[in-house]
Amino acid sequence: MQHNYSDLISIFNRTFLNSYNTELLLGGDEPIYLPASEGYKKHRIIFARGYFASALHEIAHWCIAGPKRRLLEDYGYWYESDGRTADVQAEFEKVEIKPQAVEWILSASCGFRFQVSCDNLSGNCEPDRVGFTNKVREQVLIYLEQGMPERTKVLSEALREHYQIAVLLPEDFSEL
Repeated sequence: MQHNYSDLISIFNRTFLNSYNTELLLGGDEPIYLPASEGYKKHRIIFARGYFASALHEIAHWCIAGPKRRLLEDYGYWYESDGRTADVQAEFEKVEIKPQAVEWILSASCGFRFQVSCDNLSGNCEPDRVGFTNKVREQVLIYLEQGMPERTKVLSEALREHYQIAVLLPEDFSEL
């Protein structure tokens, strides 16, 4: 199955540009979310280097950000870049469970392979990728059982229609 970021841009913008004044855009080296301003009247989700996975990850953060957070650059989230200690990595993973669960749902909605992002290549600790993946999977299963965030649900449906993917079931999210 072909996964072209331009399709993702088109689907996202068709789904949310008018209703949320938010557009998905191809960016450069670093992803960022920029709220509307005097100079640019639309909110922008800018993903890195044309990577399909980067777009899905940035969209996932947007899908769970509340109205106040969507008025802040990068949603006002705390972020410490690559090179984190074990304690800081544990905090990073704790706050990334929900966005990465949404990302996994959106990936599955496209038939696109998902991998968690521990995002700590030069840290002084080895992240527990399997443990983190299982925590993210647990959150996916909660979303499937109790309901997804509304924007996640709407986008998942639009993506599944485009990629002709059946309704997502727990067995679509295999345990490691």
